[in-house]
Amino acid sequence: MRAAPTILHLDMDAFYASVEQASKPSLHGKAVIVGGLGPRGVVATASYEARRFGVHSAMPTAQARRLCPNGAYLIPRFTLYRQVSDVVMAMLRELSPLVEPLSLDEAFVDLEAGGVAFDAGSARATGERLRADIRAATGLSGSVGLAGSKMLAKVASEEAKPAGLLLIEPGTERELLAPMSVRTLPGVGPATGEHLRRAGITTVGELVEAGEDELVRMVGRAHGTGLYRMALGLDDRPVVAERDAKSVSVEDTFDVDLHDRVRIRGEVQRLADRCVQRLRGSGHSGRTIVLKVRRYDFSTLTRSETLRGPTDDAAVVREAAARLLEAVDTTGGVRLLGVGVTGLADYTQEDLFAQSLAAEAEAADEGGGGDGTAGTGTGGAAGGAEPEAAEGGAGVQEVAAPSAEAQEAPERRWAAGSDVRHVLYGPGWVQGSGVGRVTVRFEQPGSEPGRVRTFRVDDPELEPSDPLPLVGDTHTDTD
Repeated sequence: MRAAPTILHLDMDAFYASVEQASKPSLHGKAVIVGGLGPRGVVATASYEARRFGVHSAMPTAQARRLCPNGAYLIPRFTLYRQVSDVVMAMLRELSPLVEPLSLDEAFVDLEAGGVAFDAGSARATGERLRADIRAATGLSGSVGLAGSKMLAKVASEEAKPAGLLLIEPGTERELLAPMSVRTLPGVGPATGEHLRRAGITTVGELVEAGEDELVRMVGRAHGTGLYRMALGLDDRPVVAERDAKSVSVEDTFDVDLHDRVRIRGEVQRLADRCVQRLRGSGHSGRTIVLKVRRYDFSTLTRSETLRGPTDDAAVVREAAARLLEAVDTTGGVRLLGVGVTGLADYTQEDLFAQSLAAEAEAADEGGGGDGTAGTGTGGAAGGAEPEAAEGGAGVQEVAAPSAEAQEAPERRWAAGSDVRHVLYGPGWVQGSGVGRVTVRFEQPGSEPGRVRTFRVDDPELEPSDPLPLVGDTHTDTD
């Protein structure tokens, strides 16, 4: 514990949903839900307007639709979220060399290590300035907590939401924590919370009154001792500047269980390619390939293979994943597939992998079999997987092999929330699609709410587009 509140915790407010509202003027002040859109989709983030209806993160999208039927349901746009996150994290690193990111929208900062704050007054001024700078650079709001420890700084930012700042003066921790729910403390999840509730303990103050010995008896020595210290507001963990990535993985949950073995193999190949893209994007290679299969009965199987050296060769990863799949029984149906790479390194040993040539030859023999349905996949994968299919699971229906003409001009699918550009009307975003039509609202960050127009899904003048920046001169003349 520090004698001054110089540890800062920043948490961007309803980050994914706020980015969508900022980039789509017609959604300002509206209920926005970001996540998987299919029957098995899960909410990633809900705007504060949607939360008033009871919608929250990790809720099934189907349940969210029942609670908030008029909300805007959008796929995640992780490319844009990462761009905005990079801007925010760069601001934090200007404050201190000790920045500990927890996710795209959350981080701890050691202000004292950066020489920008040594007492409550300077810490508060730094926090307020940071919030203003983030608003100016991104148009978004963030909540800031300041305290003498990481745990208390995180508690403070949560209490400050939305768009606020709370500073906890050292010496006032116990008074502040006492009336709060035990679930406020890190490590107290639903199971531990329920266990404590049955013992008559629902607040942090009641944890302190119970005493360390009683907590050790109830939940074990390691957890009980740590729980008691947190209840007292004691936390000596330092801000850690860098966290080395331990693995890279992608996974998709399917709207309809997959039974076709060829289709399953194709999905695994596609996931392997996506995984390698992320692997290369992080500047790593990996040695151990991991396959995850969740079957129709929710049983989850994990298989892994360790190569002779690290690689970032897509053909090698595809081949290893295919071998792992051969050892898995999928006859009852598959609801989730995932491919990951662990044992990361910052170099490759491609000379060790002559088998990649065999993998490429095998793929050529199959003619790309099983992966001919581009854009297939998920109705929204849990755990942050990036959905790639349109709403309703159109990408997961088993279909006959396409004709040569169909292969030349496959039907395009437009997911709600995705970016597009029209030759005449300029940039916009997809509001919805179906029955051969796609509806687009033409607007951009900083503009007035735009007009809605409908096109054929194969309109040659309508194309997918990259996201526009949230702040800056994004306006273009349109008819």
